[in-house]
Amino acid sequence: MRALTRRLQHGGRIRIGSSGWRYPPWRGVFYPPDLVQRRELEYAPGRFTRIELNGSFYSLQRPESWQAWIAQTPRRFVFAPKGPRYIIHLRRNNVALVIADTAGKWPYVEDVTADCMYLRLHGDKAPYASGYSPEALDRWADRIGVWSRGGEPADAQRASLQPERKRKTRDVCCYFDNDIKVHAPFDAQALAERLGAPPAPPRE
Repeated sequence: MRALTRRLQHGGRIRIGSSGWRYPPWRGVFYPPDLVQRRELEYAPGRFTRIELNGSFYSLQRPESWQAWIAQTPRRFVFAPKGPRYIIHLRRNNVALVIADTAGKWPYVEDVTADCMYLRLHGDKAPYASGYSPEALDRWADRIGVWSRGGEPADAQRASLQPERKRKTRDVCCYFDNDIKVHAPFDAQALAERLGAPPAPPRE
């Protein structure tokens, strides 16, 4: 059995988190039963280092909301806002292709198109609903480790024949979106442990 913790040396920064944090099914399972809803965001940073914001995809967020979120999280905690749904087919140099694991529901490709990697893990067997087995998390830890060291997995599934952008290191951001049955926060913690990626430090 593989060791749970894999300290990656000479690699890029690895950030593991969840896609969103306000989910009623999480209450009493991931969140403590006595935790009030308005303090859920304060609880999450002690378990992972970043959160992907879904709300920015559907509508513009008020400045007051951004300020409140920042005030509730550590200084080094990172929010990754999803681009508005009205912006489509935007192409720029050095933009990372989103690697989306959707249990076969949509095409899967792993082309390295930028100086960083952006992963969204929706579920191992059923999108949004299933969790990831220890073996599946081991596999993702291996792949993230290779990407963070600037490489590419030997069995990478690529859509393009163009060679990868080679680097000495590469930052990797990974978000779990299998939130229906409260798998996302626990899978995020388990993968972070395998990669030696600690949670965000407390706000000073």
